[in-house]
Amino acid sequence: MSTTRNARQAPRQSYCRDLSIVYEGYSLEIPVRAPDLSVDGMFINTPRFFPEGAVLKIRFRLAGTGTEIRVRAEVRHCIPGVGIGVEFVEMDDQARQAIARELETLETCEF
Repeated sequence: MSTTRNARQAPRQSYCRDLSIVYEGYSLEIPVRAPDLSVDGMFINTPRFFPEGAVLKIRFRLAGTGTEIRVRAEVRHCIPGVGIGVEFVEMDDQARQAIARELETLETCEF
């Protein structure tokens, strides 16, 4: 892992749908499964290897509201055959607020 943080700064939930990612500079269809999501980034389950620092364009919908999120992210760590941890590096304030509201709503619904 390239970061020295042992704990995540924001809690993660796995409630988004219609996820797609594009590896900038490549035209590939990348298989993915539902990620763990936070306002700062996500862990995306994919068998594909990405080097640390790779820039990805990510698009997904929040499951509760259906809000579409489009963001640029950088790969912070990769577990080959399992998935990648990405940090959002370019995201508008509306998208960040929509994710925060979604996560807050989900936290109040859990028992």
